[in-house]
Amino acid sequence: MDKVAEEVNRVKNEWNEAFHQTIERIKAIDSYDKQSESMGKNSLPRLNALAQDGLNLLSSLEFKLDLLAPQLLSDSEVEAAQSLLESWKNQSQNLRSSLRNANMQAKTNMRKAAQEERERLLGGGEESTIRRRNLQTKAGMTSAAESITESLRRTRQLMVQEVERTASTIETFDESTGVLKKAESEYKGHRSLLTRTRNLLSTMQRQDVMDRIILAVGFFFFSLAVLYVVSKRIGLL
Repeated sequence: MDKVAEEVNRVKNEWNEAFHQTIERIKAIDSYDKQSESMGKNSLPRLNALAQDGLNLLSSLEFKLDLLAPQLLSDSEVEAAQSLLESWKNQSQNLRSSLRNANMQAKTNMRKAAQEERERLLGGGEESTIRRRNLQTKAGMTSAAESITESLRRTRQLMVQEVERTASTIETFDESTGVLKKAESEYKGHRSLLTRTRNLLSTMQRQDVMDRIILAVGFFFFSLAVLYVVSKRIGLL
């Protein structure tokens, strides 16, 4: 079996698995009511999101099969893949219709359950009183939970602002450190240049003193020579 056929088989397996999972989620939506929510099951928006993810996955797999079908070796395999693709598209369309109908049924179930709950609450007896107290307790817990959530949201926002402020401060500090390092490097360069210049000046000063001494000694001996010559000419010596 070539690689294209293997990939087609893999796509088929994934599509079948995603198809059955999506059907199960649509069934869960169809039977959803208030009791499902109170029992801690997935919420209706969550079930719808999962079902929509399944439909998107099916569309993606159909697109893959549409790309792979023309690459199969034989014409019969190509025709079979294209026929299967058409079947998949029809089933996906039916799933979308089933999802819409399931949501309508879920809303009907929830309205019916709410109506029954209202009738039980409005009725007399100890059971109604207990239910009203439970609802009040749940409402209080919900309000407290919302208050805590809002407090956490504000705290998180303040923490985010503080983190951003800290990051800005650190960035400014890093820039200042870079400027200081650059200034230090330039200062070291200038200090080295000044040291060399000072050493050169000291050498030049010493050379100037030596030149002065040599000139003075030379002038002294030159003066003695001139004096000796003049004295010899005029007969002083």
